[in-house]
Amino acid sequence: MNEKIVTSGKRKSAVARAVIKEGSGKITINKKPYQHLEIMKRLMIEEPLRIASEKLGGLKFDIDIMARGGGQESQIEASRLAIARALVEATKSSELRKAYLLYDRSMLVADTRRKEAYKPGDSKARAKRQKSYR
Repeated sequence: MNEKIVTSGKRKSAVARAVIKEGSGKITINKKPYQHLEIMKRLMIEEPLRIASEKLGGLKFDIDIMARGGGQESQIEASRLAIARALVEATKSSELRKAYLLYDRSMLVADTRRKEAYKPGDSKARAKRQKSYR
């Protein structure tokens, strides 16, 4: 692989774009090393990397992720999806794809749930007007 591969991941209103290329194994999210994240967020980013290194041996890819929109947690989940998709596309490994799907389907398939629309005359999507009859 000599060229760059660009993939994307979405979660709620967050969109992450991952650019993967051969390199030393450096991973940055919004131009910062992912090691600077909180422990749980760091572990979420490491999941696809650990599965890939377990299935394929040592990986030497540089991954740059730009995440926009949504909250921090959604950006991390979108980044995780983008990383997994990028690794599958870069290695062209069906074994890695199967491993991701077995471990957690949301590593390769985006979660399409969105907020339900508010209904006319009501305060929330499901809440209805109350009647008192007094």
